[in-house]
Amino acid sequence: MQTEFNLQVSENSERLDRYLAEELPDISRSRIQQFIEQGNVQVNDKVCTSKKVNVKAGDRIILQIPEAQPLELQAEQIPLDILYEDDQLLILNKPAGLVVHPAPGHPDGTLVNALLAHCPNLPGIGGVQRPGIVHRLDKDTTGAIAIVKTDIAYQHLQAQLQAKTARREYLGVVYGAPKTESGKIDFPIGRHPQDRKKMAVVPVEEGGRAAVTHWQVLERLGNYTLIHFQLETGRTHQIRVHSAKIGHPIVGDPVYGSGRSVGVNLPGQALHAWRLKLQHPISEDWIEVTATPPATLTTLLEVLRRRAAISS
Repeated sequence: MQTEFNLQVSENSERLDRYLAEELPDISRSRIQQFIEQGNVQVNDKVCTSKKVNVKAGDRIILQIPEAQPLELQAEQIPLDILYEDDQLLILNKPAGLVVHPAPGHPDGTLVNALLAHCPNLPGIGGVQRPGIVHRLDKDTTGAIAIVKTDIAYQHLQAQLQAKTARREYLGVVYGAPKTESGKIDFPIGRHPQDRKKMAVVPVEEGGRAAVTHWQVLERLGNYTLIHFQLETGRTHQIRVHSAKIGHPIVGDPVYGSGRSVGVNLPGQALHAWRLKLQHPISEDWIEVTATPPATLTTLLEVLRRRAAISS
């Protein structure tokens, strides 16, 4: 059954999405923005699809929440490496090869299918095809990923990501030897203008979104380097695009890499979400987890260390 909210603006306010988020605190702002984009909001009896419209005293606003669509995904018994779990959150160490959510070419066998088996009552927060997913990892990127179990947790963690208080740290092996020990990469990222399956550095005026990555050398291994990355923003393929942009692509990256073989059998890019720190949505205590790197990354580092020792 469709739910409808009728609101009368009492004083000049701000953007439509902010006004609705303040008036309807049980609905996350991201969901409100989705409802606006989908044409489910009317301002003075006219459909409004712009979240940036300013509302004024006397405006009549109707928000219609469509009936929830049944989740057509199948629960699948896929093993999960659980790092932390309670009634609000679940933090996993994702293996390489596991797609986070269904997409063309990957209708099943995803993390979402596994979650539905582990948490049968997981709500369709974040979109019916992505229950509980607030941030994602690429198919072949391993490591820590947080899953939310309630709408409160979804809203809280999303706010942490937007405010940049959640801390996401990665380990990556790159080609080459950076000239400095640390640095900051600040290039906007958007869809590649020719290949829509790829991301690229794209000027903001052409649709790119601000993207900032901090990095620090952990270990120099001849013509390879182990880097510690920290995300300030979370754009799709951010570390992979930024690393390639500065001339040090991630080893094994099939999309943005150099194409050179490192002589070690890797499932994909040598990139691991190593540490995740976030605030619990209810207790507000800080939770920090460290995800053990996969054996393939450990083996790669051992091989590179031996080579570096021999060449020196």
